[in-house]
Amino acid sequence: MTIAFLDTDTMGNVPNLHIIDSLGKVVYYPVTQPHQTIERLQGVDIAITCKVVIDRQVIDHAPDLKLICAAATGINHIDADYAEQKGILVKNVAGYSTYSVAQHTFALILALYHQIPYYDQFVKDGRYSQHHIFSGMDRDITEIRGKIFGIIGLGTIGKKVAEIATVFGAEVWYYSTSGKNDNPLYRRVSLEELLSHADIVSIHAPLNDLTRNLITYDQLRLMKPSAIIINTGRGGIINEADLAKAIDNDLIAGAGLDVFTREPILPDNPLLHVQKSAKLVLSPHNAWTSLEARKILIEGIAKNIREFLNR
Repeated sequence: MTIAFLDTDTMGNVPNLHIIDSLGKVVYYPVTQPHQTIERLQGVDIAITCKVVIDRQVIDHAPDLKLICAAATGINHIDADYAEQKGILVKNVAGYSTYSVAQHTFALILALYHQIPYYDQFVKDGRYSQHHIFSGMDRDITEIRGKIFGIIGLGTIGKKVAEIATVFGAEVWYYSTSGKNDNPLYRRVSLEELLSHADIVSIHAPLNDLTRNLITYDQLRLMKPSAIIINTGRGGIINEADLAKAIDNDLIAGAGLDVFTREPILPDNPLLHVQKSAKLVLSPHNAWTSLEARKILIEGIAKNIREFLNR
């Protein structure tokens, strides 16, 4: 079998990447531009893609393709229905980043609650050396204990975040974006009730017709001025212009985001131009990228290929 991994740069420097070599003749491409996809799939039996789009047109021009492996959980970039019609199997890898994303969620929360960016600079720029007492307390730090922790989307990652929040001593409430999730361990409420009462709002939902632009200025106005909102789910769930406005208008205490509507983030994104930037902590969609998670992902891809070959 000939295998093409179309965008290995999305995996970073993961040490077990080449376990796939034992499964066939593998060609690794760091990046594949849209105009290169069809050419690179000529004579290829198995395609591996994290973000490279494999749509109807690509499938029609890849006559040897038998298996498409998503190097991800989501398969939005693959026309899976058309692939099935053409007899091409599509496989993803689920659950590989649960711990990584949950941990990153709390990294964002704690960065805001403990004012880590501010106090890091406070020490490094010499202000602490000149301070009149042994502790810096210019800005209050806050405990998660005793807070209402609101989760939007109680799937696999949302449940892990809920479990950790409970260990911190928070009371977990949740809103089911699909309306189908009912978990007796936590309090299920409407979106309006969650936003109105939660001290921390953490988003762990997929982007779809139910969640696109779910959080706008009107929803942010429902939140407490002391509350923070975290998004490690998908960009597009929060209206970024409205969030920037809400931060500068002091509607909320802060926000931590790992995902954006366009990625990489565009230079004119309103979040990069907020006046009160200390209330905002941003990371470049890397919540999922712990070394452990990426190794599990590669193992999952290899498993999917192996199962296909052993059918």
